[in-house]
Amino acid sequence: MGVSKEDVEGILTSAMKPTHLQVVDTSGGCGASFEIEIVSEQFEGKKLLERHRMVNAALAEQMKEIHALSIKKAVTPSKWNPIPKVQEE
Repeated sequence: MGVSKEDVEGILTSAMKPTHLQVVDTSGGCGASFEIEIVSEQFEGKKLLERHRMVNAALAEQMKEIHALSIKKAVTPSKWNPIPKVQEE
């Protein structure tokens, strides 16, 4: 059985205490490929490579079944700048 989006969300939420987390299963539901966007205070003072390593370390057990992990954003809350949604009139 593959890794679910909910598995990834739960593990990262527990380990990283993110203020924002978006996990997208890009494998079509089989749990082999994910895109992640994560904002956490734990990234404070860390370089990009260190932040990515933290995410990979949190998912170490699941990485045995995940074939592709794309970390789109791994930033601190102070660097987080979500794109504002255009308001429809």
